[in-house]
Amino acid sequence: MSEVILARTQFATTTLFHFIFVPLSIGLAFIVAVMQTLYMVKKKEIYKKMTKFWGTFFLINFAVGVVTGIIQEFQFGMNWSTYSRFVGDVFGAPLAIEALLAFFMESTFIGLWIFGWDRLPKKLHLACIWLVSIGTMLSALWIMAANSFMQNPVGYTIHNGRAEMNNFAAVLLNQKLQVAYPHIIFGSLATGAFFIAGVSAWNLIRKKEVAFFKRSVAIALIVGLLSGLGLAFSGHSQARYLINVQPMKMAAAEGIWQNTGDPAPWTLFSVIDTKNKKSEYRVQIPYLLSYLSYGKFSGSVKGMNELQKEYTQKYGAGNYIPPVKTTFWSFRIMVATGGIMILMSLIGLYLVWKKKIENSMRYLKWLFPCMFIPTIGNSFGWIMSEMGRQPWVVNGLMKTSAGVSPNVSAGELLFSLVAFSIVYTLLAVAMAYLFIRVIKQGPQAKPMEDITASDPFNTRRVV
Repeated sequence: MSEVILARTQFATTTLFHFIFVPLSIGLAFIVAVMQTLYMVKKKEIYKKMTKFWGTFFLINFAVGVVTGIIQEFQFGMNWSTYSRFVGDVFGAPLAIEALLAFFMESTFIGLWIFGWDRLPKKLHLACIWLVSIGTMLSALWIMAANSFMQNPVGYTIHNGRAEMNNFAAVLLNQKLQVAYPHIIFGSLATGAFFIAGVSAWNLIRKKEVAFFKRSVAIALIVGLLSGLGLAFSGHSQARYLINVQPMKMAAAEGIWQNTGDPAPWTLFSVIDTKNKKSEYRVQIPYLLSYLSYGKFSGSVKGMNELQKEYTQKYGAGNYIPPVKTTFWSFRIMVATGGIMILMSLIGLYLVWKKKIENSMRYLKWLFPCMFIPTIGNSFGWIMSEMGRQPWVVNGLMKTSAGVSPNVSAGELLFSLVAFSIVYTLLAVAMAYLFIRVIKQGPQAKPMEDITASDPFNTRRVV
């Protein structure tokens, strides 16, 4: 394989693996903060137990996520040095702020929160976990600011062959960031909510700590429903952004080769023929694509063939059509996961209202594997966003093939890809082991104190 393919494969592998932990950390931190707030308001011991039990999962996940993030950033200098030199003046600023401000904020208040039980005043201790939650969301903001520049470059000037920032406010007010950041946050809240719901369902099936997990699943399903609806509305905003700023990505996500009629239907299913540049056997919903794109039931959407001609005139000869099948199906998988989350939340909350949740075995057996649904949706949403931008690494400014390091060989890339994959596999096994251990201990075992004692990750037993 070529250096470009190997570098892209490695970046995709590390990014997708890291992106498992980031949304879960954001979601769990927020829900744990809500639980501790309920403990402060209602003075019921069960909420304190919930805070500590679910907080333990957050701490484990956060620690593993930090390690995976370090490896991911290491790649920019190793595999993408040409890209880093070109965009470093813009890209580096949000990443530096994320590391120096948001991450230090998270780390500081996590420490205070862990060791502040019964030592800090209750309100100050509660403030610590809320600051942790805010810190995780601020971290996502700065990372998304950097990524949004890659999707929609703004606030820069080209000087000596490099993109240099000349308007920091424009970077923060980037239209892509405005629509993508809420989507990321809602996806993260859904990830935390369905993780708690899934673990709770597993324990309710086995009739373990029924009162504890009934209350946990109720809180999780409320957050799950609200975040699922938030994903739907923020996704609609992204569609309206794409039609104006990244129309090629929109066309690929819909498998549209020729300009549509007015109004444009949304395609539920289609067989994509990339060789002959056509889509066949379509199952469509009339008017819906026009509404998603323009907020009204009229308007046509440009096809990839027409956009290819426009881009050739603007940027020169080349293929500007992204991987259509990947973009098309990633989008539909993402949409399907959102629908499943809303449906499962509605059913579950109805059962909670009827006080039947603990006896609804069929529903609980379906809810348990749904803990993975948000992660699937997040991953395919990220694939759709990044693959749909191709062939650009910075949209309209630098192609992906031009961004790789010129002095890194295919053999070196393959070696590092294998090495990172082994490290990630070991991290995944260690995290799964710790998660399962905490689940088996249950809320009565005070798992936070056990795991965060002198050996936070119980490395002696893991090794």
